[in-house]
Amino acid sequence: MNASTENDDRAGSARGPRTGRLRFRASRWEKRLIEFDGVGHTYGEHTVLSGIDLRITERRVAFVGANGSGKSTLARMINGLVHPTRGRVLVDGLDPVRDGKRVRSRVGFVFTNPDSQIVMPTAGEDVAFSLRRKGLSKKEREDRAAAALAEHGLEGYADHPAQQLSGGQKQLLALCSMLVLDPEVLVCDEPTTLLDLRNKRLLVERLQALEQRVVLVTHDLELLDDFERVVVLDRGGIVADDEPGRALRHYRELVT
Repeated sequence: MNASTENDDRAGSARGPRTGRLRFRASRWEKRLIEFDGVGHTYGEHTVLSGIDLRITERRVAFVGANGSGKSTLARMINGLVHPTRGRVLVDGLDPVRDGKRVRSRVGFVFTNPDSQIVMPTAGEDVAFSLRRKGLSKKEREDRAAAALAEHGLEGYADHPAQQLSGGQKQLLALCSMLVLDPEVLVCDEPTTLLDLRNKRLLVERLQALEQRVVLVTHDLELLDDFERVVVLDRGGIVADDEPGRALRHYRELVT
């Protein structure tokens, strides 16, 4: 059974924490939901998630928890990388299991190690590769790739060998390769793990500036002050779901 922090009655409801921290401009995605309805997942006989009920409406949400808590598995269900063995997930009313292609067109995913996403020799080619199925000419793909690189901190790097970029630049490149597709939701699974503190902060600042809804899986608690909502997982269940201050206090008590 999911526990919650004191005075928190929001589990499974659409009402978000009243933090007053962030005010985002309205977008065409403002009222769209990510829903987890009785979600569970097992690997063989090992239960990874159990009884997850969430309705996510906020623009900046983080999943935190110790290794093995289930947070990455939960995040990967949003775009169908992992399927629930119980319950269902809905993204704007679409089930990632049945409507995988449509969901993936709406949800971008950034992995911990950007090398797992970089597939082309140069930065520009790598971003343009994401557009290969969009019916665009080569020139249009190149122009859009260059614009995405410029917008997200890699201006002038289109012809730079992708594998010669720094760790922080590689993570920005992975981000560009998703954002050039204009997703509605961006899920980032511990994208700062391999970065130094400076690049961690730069990446989170970049994420904060995005119009898209961002779901961030992270161990870097100090980066979450400006998030609207933090969901804490432990042993496959939700143990706290609140604004960052209260949720992270609960998490620190849990791990000490």
